[in-house]
Amino acid sequence: MSKPRIKNEDQYEALRDKGYSKEKAARIANTEDSGKKGGKAKPYEDWTKDELYEQAKNVGIDGRSKMSKKQLINALRNN
Repeated sequence: MSKPRIKNEDQYEALRDKGYSKEKAARIANTEDSGKKGGKAKPYEDWTKDELYEQAKNVGIDGRSKMSKKQLINALRNN
């Protein structure tokens, strides 16, 4: 079985160095516009709970409907 391909190896390695999980780093590095948009998103603390919930839904975080805003931020950062 071969190792999954990473579209943007530099970004993947940078995310891993920052402590992102292999899965999250790969998911980000494999997005279609990987490496093109970075740095423009506001920090999760500035998002509404509904926005955090939708992001958690997009990345497949289980149990999100019962999470507080703080728990959603933690789950998104550590998923």
